[in-house]
Amino acid sequence: MSTSNHVLALVKSHVDRDDQQFLSVALQVAAREARQGHGHVAQELRKLIDLARSREGLPPPASPSPLVFQPLPPKGELASLLSVSHPRQRLKDLVLPDETAGRLERVIHEYVQQERLRAFGLTPRRKILMIGPPGSGKTLTAHALAGELGLPLMTLLLEGVITKFMGETAAKLRTVFEAMGTMRGVYFFDEFDAIGAKRSAGNDVGEIRRVLNSFLQFLEQDTSTSLIVAATNHPELLDPALFRRFDDVIEYQLPTPAVITRILKNKLARFAPPKFSWSKLAAAAEGLSHAEVARAAEEAAKTAILGGREQIGGTELLAAIEERKLARR
Repeated sequence: MSTSNHVLALVKSHVDRDDQQFLSVALQVAAREARQGHGHVAQELRKLIDLARSREGLPPPASPSPLVFQPLPPKGELASLLSVSHPRQRLKDLVLPDETAGRLERVIHEYVQQERLRAFGLTPRRKILMIGPPGSGKTLTAHALAGELGLPLMTLLLEGVITKFMGETAAKLRTVFEAMGTMRGVYFFDEFDAIGAKRSAGNDVGEIRRVLNSFLQFLEQDTSTSLIVAATNHPELLDPALFRRFDDVIEYQLPTPAVITRILKNKLARFAPPKFSWSKLAAAAEGLSHAEVARAAEEAAKTAILGGREQIGGTELLAAIEERKLARR
């Protein structure tokens, strides 16, 4: 729809007092701004639309928000190097310590305001390294960053990038970094230690050094507007030179009892009775990851529902927590 048609549709829906249609057209305008690279305008429009829906008690759109930038699917060699998705998660869907959440909000704020920062010769945080144990929320964070920014999540396919042929892995990495300039998105390097291992590690030291040196060079030279997010469960395996190449290194930990309580309440809000021993259950779950706590909560809820009840009991949740712990042994 052209700009003139958007204006006509907005005025018509206003005259007809059709708020739902008005906000639907406004979302189309936001999507158009996003496709043209006007990220700040698109984000501000989406915030205003979300606020209007909340105040008027309107339901969310029936289909995924058109604000999500829909690039052409990767073709040719890129199709074997990147997996594209369009996450709808937001930061509010994560249960993280306040400090971690604040640092992620800062990344988003700087990215949205990048034009203003660049006007003063400053660069936004675009290269983020996340470290921490499995299931602590790193992958979900990458999805939430993409969802918040209305960008596609471009996940690196390690099986397509890493090969046994000398020099080929570095060439494939170059292809991915070149794509960042033409296909704006959140580029997610999961299991990053497969690429960023210490140059003194392994048997094939020469090839490891070549791949790592290439990645360091590509990362340092990258001036695209894409967001680069790397994650690893094994920071001790990473080459020390990597840490100073990233704009921010965010460390994830196993959830504290307070965070576990928030996860349980978030997952079991509609299933828990008014009086529930959250602190006792959170203490029992200490040592589990975010993902494991969430899984235990879901298992307890399913047990209750399939047992003909709409409320869970503490015994069921404790059993689910113990099952998660046994699965780790």
